[in-house]
Amino acid sequence: INKFYMNRSFLAIYCLCSQNLLECSMEFSQIVLVIVVAAVFGVIARMVRQPLILGYLFAGVLLGSVGFLPQSAQLASLGQIGVALLLFLVGLEMDLGDMPAFGRVALLTGLGQIFFTVLIGFILVGALGFPFLSSLYISVALAFSSTIIVVKMLSEKKDLDALYGRIAVGILLVQDLVAIILLMFLGGFENRSFGPLEITVVFFKAVLLLLGVWYLSKKILPSLFTTLVGASTELVFIVSIAWALGIAELVGGPFGFSPEIGGLLAGISLSRLPEHLQVASRARALRDFFLTIFFIALGASLVFEATYGILFPAFVLSLFVLIGNPLIVIFLMNALGYRSRTSFMTSVTLAQVSEFSLILMAMGLSIGHVSHGDVSLVVVVGVVTMTLSTYMINGMDRLYDLFSGMLSKIERKNLREAQLPAHGEFKDHLVLIGADRTGEQVVDMFVKKKMAFVVVDFNPNVVRSLVERGIPVIFGDINDHAVGNAAGLDDSSAVVMTSSDFHDSLTILEYLKAKKYSGAIVMKAENRHDAMRLYAGGATYVMVPEVIAGEYVRHLIKTYGLTYSKIHKLGSSHYRRLKESMK
Repeated sequence: INKFYMNRSFLAIYCLCSQNLLECSMEFSQIVLVIVVAAVFGVIARMVRQPLILGYLFAGVLLGSVGFLPQSAQLASLGQIGVALLLFLVGLEMDLGDMPAFGRVALLTGLGQIFFTVLIGFILVGALGFPFLSSLYISVALAFSSTIIVVKMLSEKKDLDALYGRIAVGILLVQDLVAIILLMFLGGFENRSFGPLEITVVFFKAVLLLLGVWYLSKKILPSLFTTLVGASTELVFIVSIAWALGIAELVGGPFGFSPEIGGLLAGISLSRLPEHLQVASRARALRDFFLTIFFIALGASLVFEATYGILFPAFVLSLFVLIGNPLIVIFLMNALGYRSRTSFMTSVTLAQVSEFSLILMAMGLSIGHVSHGDVSLVVVVGVVTMTLSTYMINGMDRLYDLFSGMLSKIERKNLREAQLPAHGEFKDHLVLIGADRTGEQVVDMFVKKKMAFVVVDFNPNVVRSLVERGIPVIFGDINDHAVGNAAGLDDSSAVVMTSSDFHDSLTILEYLKAKKYSGAIVMKAENRHDAMRLYAGGATYVMVPEVIAGEYVRHLIKTYGLTYSKIHKLGSSHYRRLKESMK
């Protein structure tokens, strides 16, 4: 009898384990399928020059529509880890000290854009038949732009240091701060009540958490990490991730906020560590993995709702983000005294919905403030605006040429942006376009030879340095016809362009060709193919760094040979010049 019952017990345990193994196998297969499909759609998005987020959203739509991705608590939890790690990295890399560098225009334009977008958006969404709370959430979601997409696109265009690029990044920083504060506030509510008592409780809990984070980051964590884990980079990473997820769970549990806000606070508490950049660089891959699952699950949620009912509202709101948001930024920057080109370029970069917008709607859904249909609406608007805005950013020069006539009519007469010299002030001179890096050496040579020249540059730091040296400089983008006219481009004896931006170079060649320019045009190209096209466009000489480097090495060997003493002497002289130029 004992043997019989023992066998039955083993049989029961076996059946239980077999069932769990089967469930685990299904979850494993599901996750594998999710990652494989995400990789395929990520490659497709990359091929068509679209953000990877869109690839993941479309992957979720496909998996959800064919029934391979049912709504799963396990997948939702993995996606929540991704959002917590995203905010952990935001907190880890947050530096409020950068805010003054972007100045008054970024702060006022950022706050003004959020206010007017929410106000107009709320009226528009309400007119489309949405209830009060849904209209409020959706309008706020439309106010935020994607930092990831904008920074990536500006980096590829090499415009992060341009005036409009710096202003755009400053506005994005303001938006991110507002979004984080809003997410933290909403994370304290577990129901629909917004009464005075609930708001007061949330406020005091938030203050208590922030004070705790400040004390930990200032007094305890730096010495603790240095003493116990600082010697091992692997341990620093593991402990940091454990800290992020542990605080996320603590904040999402006893304190009643969301786990995502816990991730943000965990990141802020570690931001003073000497190793914080190392942790951030190693944690990005982990964040991207879990965020992929989050966006796929979000894409799959579209097929669980009747999406046909949101197509018209999505179309209207997409137009509002793509056209209305830029117009708001243009009018605000125009009121602050910026030229139409700077205002237009800045506005175009902000014409899309942010990742924070999707996170905001997901949080609103989790606490019962919005419906699945509201979330689906913002996701569709996000897909449309993220897709189209990438083409708008790439083609913003052509768009400006198309609308420059209308924009010039609303431009203020008394501009705060640097005033341009009167036309004709420069004549029979040299024009140097770009005075950073390569251009710096050219400026020194022009000064030494006492040549008449003017510099055109859109980097505020470079312009400030040249002004301090008393060198004639025009602050602006050479593609702006007003800047080209002020520099006397068509009246110059030669044009030297040290930037390798191919589009800018072609635009200048076309302008000079239309003016029947007869002076020398020296340009720079990234590769041989671009150089050949610039020659065909009328350039007199095109510098290709890889070719010039090879020619110079050949010249060194032919002139000095490979004798150690001679090469060492040249190297020492070169070292001193490099050291001097870095002071």
